Amino acid sequence: MAMLKKYLPLVARSAIALIFLNSGICKLTDFSGTQQQIAGAGLPLAPLVTLFTIIFLLVGSISLFVGYRARIGAGLLIAFLVPATLVFHNPVADPSQMTQFLKNLAIIGGLLMVTTYGSGPVSLLQPTSATSASNSMGSSAYSQD
Repeated sequence: MAMLKKYLPLVARSAIALIFLNSGICKLTDFSGTQQQIAGAGLPLAPLVTLFTIIFLLVGSISLFVGYRARIGAGLLIAFLVPATLVFHNPVADPSQMTQFLKNLAIIGGLLMVTTYGSGPVSLLQPTSATSASNSMGSSAYSQD
């Protein structure tokens, strides 16, 4: 059980991060196509939105994957995912998007777990001595990054 508590947060973070890292790399390698898709959805300032989308995806996923400032990384991914879900996977506007919408809600739930509990014991940002003391008192099983 101790092994699960130690390594499961790393596995969970990695699984979530992989989705966004892949998406960020694909968007980066097809910047103009991504920009056209964003403009086609009626969003203003498509080049700027595309740039920030790629930055949020890459920085957020790498942060989440390595566990360095994972709460910030999860926040960046949530900041990307909420508007992307509402604009591109809105089941009210297109009922065929319901599955994608629900998947994104599940991913947001996982990211909210990271923002609440931190990156876990296997991460680049190890708990500070104050955090370690509070962990030994049972306040949290995860690092407070």
